[in-house]
Order: sequence, then C-alpha cells, then structure tokens
Amino acid sequence: MKIGFIGLGNMGAPMAANLVAAGHAVTGFDLTAPCPDGVSKAASAAECATAQDVVITMLPNGAILRSVAAEIVPAMQAGAGFVDCSTVDVESARAVADDAVAAGLLPVDAPGSGGIGGAAGGPLTFMAGGSDAAFAKADPLFDIMGQKAVHCGASGAGQAAKICNNMILGVTMIGTCEAFALADKLGLDRQKMFDVVSTSSGYSWSMNAYCPAPGIGPQSPADNDYKPGFAAELMLKDLRLSQQAAETVDAATPLGQHATDLYKTFVEDEDGLGMDFSAMLPRFEKKSR
Repeated sequence: MKIGFIGLGNMGAPMAANLVAAGHAVTGFDLTAPCPDGVSKAASAAECATAQDVVITMLPNGAILRSVAAEIVPAMQAGAGFVDCSTVDVESARAVADDAVAAGLLPVDAPGSGGIGGAAGGPLTFMAGGSDAAFAKADPLFDIMGQKAVHCGASGAGQAAKICNNMILGVTMIGTCEAFALADKLGLDRQKMFDVVSTSSGYSWSMNAYCPAPGIGPQSPADNDYKPGFAAELMLKDLRLSQQAAETVDAATPLGQHATDLYKTFVEDEDGLGMDFSAMLPRFEKKSR
C-alpha cells in the first residue's frame, strides 16, 4: 500500500518503520520529529495525505487530531482509509469519523496498548472502532504494527475500550504499589509477596507482567530506575480522558477519579513527570498514613 503517516514520535516512528520493513511505501510528516529510515518526508500534513491508500495519524490529543483532520480529509482520495492510532476523547474521535465518512473515506479509531516497547517490537494490541469495511481495509496493517486488533464497534468504540482498559490499569497499579509498600512495613519479603500474589487472587497485569518492585518478576521499568515504558503523565492523560467520558455519560467511577487525583499529584506536584507510571511504588514507600 501507499501509506501516509502523520505523527512520528516515540510511538509513531517505530510503527512507520515496521510498515516500511513489510514492504509498504510510507510517506511521513511531523512538525519536529525526523522521519525513520525508509520513510519519505512530506512538506505538510496535506501533502502526506494526498494520493495515499491509507493515512495513519498518531497525535497527542483530540484538539490536534481535529485540526490535522480538517487539513488532510479534503486532500485524501475517496475510498482511502483514515486510521487514527492516537488516544483521544471519544467525542473527537466520532466527530473526525463523521467528517471522514462525509468525504467518502473509511475512518477507524484504533488506539494501541503496549507502550513504546510494543510499538518497536510489534506486540501492540489495537482497539478499533469503525465500519466493517473500514476495519477490513486497516486490518492488514494492524498485523504489521502489532500482534492483535479487536473490532470493538462503531466509530469511537476503540477509544472507549482504550480508556476503560487504562482506567483499570491505573487503578490496579496504584493498588499493587500500595500493597508492596504495606508489605515492606509489615516485614514481608517482596519476593515472597510476589510469589503469593502472582499465583492467587491478587493476580493482575500490573503485578505479573509489569511488577513495580525492582528485581521482582519479569524485567520491567522498575529494573531501569523507572525510566518510562509508559510515562506517568501519559497515564494521567488517559485517566483524565476516562473521567471526561464518565462525566459525559453520567457513570460512577470513584476509583477512576481517585487514581486520576493521585497521578495528578504525582506528576504535577511531586517528582513523577518523566517517570514510569509504576514509580508510584517509591512514592508510597516515602509516605506515612
């Protein structure tokens, strides 16, 4: 395919590189980041989107997505796929999809889960929203950029799945970090704690696959001074999106709101900015009741 890729940051660049490695012709555009090897550089977003079979976007937020979409949708050819892999609010995803459909395009909102390492290594899971025809056009690319894609429903459903998933992740990571900090003060060995919890009812991805305690379980950012695989400020962004969505539909999410408040304090008032989201553990280690 001929593919335009807009947004070549920490996530977008390795995804675009994987598409090149699979033999696709990729043209890229980013205001600041360089194009990966093998990706042709466009002078503008509109140029990047012109005469492409599929255009993929990976952008920071809904406002930027709306702005970029307003520029590229008129430049795209009818029948082209418009795959947005950003994590944004559901309302922006649906508004952009409506404009794309009106222009004869096939839009899919498809945020991924797996972080920077997933984008580079390919084990991303994409949560996709859009029509059956739009998903069918994008699906072969998901197989290259990740390991799995789930068609969650109509436009906006991919974003809905992502923010629900990451609300769970934020809540469980906080609970896992609290439990390790409590275990420390009770004199319980961390390895013994992991051996019990990872094979019993406290099992979770935060514990078993991404343990926040250094030297315990599979290798994780905790073993690299909490340098981010998934930054705390990105977790805060996703939690805020979850609470924005919850307010829109009048859903009760008290733990989601409390997790948002804790990450806000950690990122904005403490030393969490630029740290992995699992660095909540050393934070709780320093706290008293």
